[in-house]
Amino acid sequence: MKSSERSFARRIDLTSLQLFVAVCELGSIGRAAQQEFIAASAVSKRLSDLEAAVGTALLYRHSRGVTLTPAGESLLHHARNVLFGLERMQGELSEYAGGVRGHVRVHANISAIVQFLPEDLGAFARTHSQIKIDLQEHLSPAVLHAVREGAADLGICHIPAAVAEHGLQGRTYRVDELVVVVPQGHSLAGRETLGFGDVLQCDIVGLHAGSSISLAMRAAAAQAGLPLRQRIQVTGLDAMCRMIDNGLGVGLVPGRAFALLQGVGRLAAVPLDEPWARRELALVARDFAALPVTARLLAEHLAPAAAAS
Repeated sequence: MKSSERSFARRIDLTSLQLFVAVCELGSIGRAAQQEFIAASAVSKRLSDLEAAVGTALLYRHSRGVTLTPAGESLLHHARNVLFGLERMQGELSEYAGGVRGHVRVHANISAIVQFLPEDLGAFARTHSQIKIDLQEHLSPAVLHAVREGAADLGICHIPAAVAEHGLQGRTYRVDELVVVVPQGHSLAGRETLGFGDVLQCDIVGLHAGSSISLAMRAAAAQAGLPLRQRIQVTGLDAMCRMIDNGLGVGLVPGRAFALLQGVGRLAAVPLDEPWARRELALVARDFAALPVTARLLAEHLAPAAAAS
């Protein structure tokens, strides 16, 4: 290492890097200070020292919080890599301690959380009681972004085709199939299967615009050359079912999720007869072989027979 590189390394404080990442993720010095249990003035001083160490401004400070300068964007990427490497080192060393300890950060979409993760994570926690799992719900594109940037160790999402585009590795986690949920007594309720063209004749209750189901519906509607009459958007599958139960439209829901939500309303489910109705849930990581031991154990539990792709 050159003397200039050693000098730069000495000027960078790991605690300051951790606080910088927290401020960037929360968008506020005050919220980061509250999360990290440190005075806001101390956080501000460390950020100023960090800016002095790198020789340029990292944040734009304004009344509603902070935003990143171009240099700050670059440092955030490198800081996450450094902290990820430290977590990996800690994970490897923990193998030599008295039992595996640590935590795993998982970001997953709502379909995985509702249908599969409660049982899978529960079984893992019973076997590895000393490992804490931090689970957050996000849309599939945000899941990929979080894993790529190091904000999550593992991700579970519905767009496996985009995994390689993000420079990530993917394994098949589960497969689900979409059904059309309609009120009991609806004209479509007695059908054995439905095409998406039948759905497009109805008002639709949908999820977030960025959800994998909404993206698939918009693409299918555009291919059919028909308008998507999505009148209502909600943030959860239970809210969608309640809207449908009250006559506000029909909706697409993963079949197992609908079975688990039985009792939300007087509803019927009809299989959707479209190739894109069968969907793969992918388990995603930057590099499965380089994961800390705790995250690697969880990855092997969630997709034990899958090979990285």
